[in-house]
Formats: sequence, structure tokens, C-alpha cells
Amino acid sequence: MEKNSKLLPRRRAYLLGTVLTAGAVALTMSGASPAGAVSSPARGLDYVALGDSYASAPGVPTQVDAECARSSSNYPSLVAVSRGARLTDVSCAGATTADLATGQNGGAPQFDALGRRTDLVTVSIGGNDVGFTTVLGTCARLAATDPAGTPCRTHFTGGGTDELQEAVAATGPRITQVLKEVRERAPRAKVVVVGYPSLFPDDGVGCTSPAVPFAAGDFAYLRDTTKALNTMLERRARQSGAAYADTYTPTVGHDMCAPTGERWIESLAPETPAAPAHPNAQGEGAMAKAVQRVLAACGPTRR
Repeated sequence: MEKNSKLLPRRRAYLLGTVLTAGAVALTMSGASPAGAVSSPARGLDYVALGDSYASAPGVPTQVDAECARSSSNYPSLVAVSRGARLTDVSCAGATTADLATGQNGGAPQFDALGRRTDLVTVSIGGNDVGFTTVLGTCARLAATDPAGTPCRTHFTGGGTDELQEAVAATGPRITQVLKEVRERAPRAKVVVVGYPSLFPDDGVGCTSPAVPFAAGDFAYLRDTTKALNTMLERRARQSGAAYADTYTPTVGHDMCAPTGERWIESLAPETPAAPAHPNAQGEGAMAKAVQRVLAACGPTRR
């Protein structure tokens, strides 16, 4: 969609990762070879984790792959331990739906980790396609022009349509294609699409903090965009015969405006180890529990 080219940058950037340096600057990260990190015993279920930085967990201790910003305490690792699974984690910061098939910066495609013996696949993808990294940078920059208003919403809806909603809709078919490819490569696997957590207060009331530099009226708009992305992911998962793990609901109240200690999604100036606007270790733990609940409800996974 040419109209949305400013929302869909082709640079490799952490989903939603922004830092404040004389305004809002996108936090970038190049993805390289997503060589699978086996972080659990070489027996049991064969589990492959695909996805972007919300799966890889940049900054969360302990980082085991600097190029893909992958943590040994990310949600795939926690799920693997709980299931006694053999984990091949190829999640990589900055990944888009296209990168799953083509690889990042010359690295192997994430899809290459899948096979006919794969029992379980989790997929965290879509946010970078929507371009939320650039969106947050834009919203932070515009906040100073109308701190009490909605300059971000006005910017993205000024042409008569909501450009972010259009970007979410344009990403939908790509998610369907991803799930089709997963099914073709891993026909016997249980597939779980993992949604994005609650980054902003669910009641739409924001916080006043240099670390969360958005206009008061734009918190609800950013919340609604996150929800729209998750709704699309859930719908596409169901249509493709995959399960969906809701990580938004269990993280409500633990967004970037929550107090230190209760915050599972770090602000743009993280106080605990994590990338800006990304889950910290507690957030990854909450995401793991959401996936585990889905797996428990689905029944035994094939061996």
C-alpha cells in the first residue's frame, strides 16, 4: 500500500522499540542468522519458536544471541521447560512476516527450522509489518505540539481514514500466508499464534512521564491500535486452524505506565533489563503462561 509506506519501513527495527534522544528515535536492531538455540533437553516434544522481538526478548537476561537479541528467559524458553520440549528458537528482533521466508541480512529463513517432525510451533509476528516502531516515534515527537490533545491520532487519521487500521488490515493476508507455510512445512504440529501484550493503560488514561512521552489523548488511540492488531491476529489464527494465545488480557495493569515492580512492559527508558516498549522478564513470564494455558486447553501435543 503506497499510501502507508511511511508506516511500513523496510529497515530492521525492534517492534515498538523507541528511545528518546532529542525527541523520539527508533531503536534499531539488525537480524542475522537465526540459528536455533537449543535451550532444553534433547528429548520430548520438538518445539520451534518463530517471531520478532516480543518472542526473542531483547535486553532480558541472559542474552544468548546478540545478533537476534534472543534471551534464554524469553517466553519460548519458559514454555519449552514447562513442556519438557526440545526447543529450536529462531525468533529474531526486527522480523517481519517476509523475513520468516527470506531471512534477515543474509541469514537463514526462520521457516527453515520447521520440519515434518515438528510437534509445536509458536508464532509472534505482525507488529513490524504494521510499523509501530515509526508510529511510536512519530507520536512521541508530536506530543509536544499538543500535550493534552490527540496529535498522533490527528496525524494518522487526517486524510479521512485511519492509516494504522489500514496497515493492520493489510497485514492480515500476510499472517494467513505465514500460517499456510507453517502448516505445509510442519503438517503434524500444533500451531499457536501469540498476540501482543498490553503496552498502554487499558482504561485509556495515560501517565505523565518523560519516559512515556505521549499526548494525553493519544494513549487510548495507541491502545486501540494494539487491540486491533490482536483482533486481526486472533481472527487469522482461527481461520487457519491455529490456536491463539491472548497475552493482552493477563498483562492489563502492567503496562509501561505501571509503577516499577508492577511494570511488565518497560517504558521508553527501561528501569529493568529489556528493550524500550518491550516485555521485561516478568512480561515474558506472563506471555509464557498465556501460551501454556492454551496448550493445556488444547490437550496433549503429539510426540
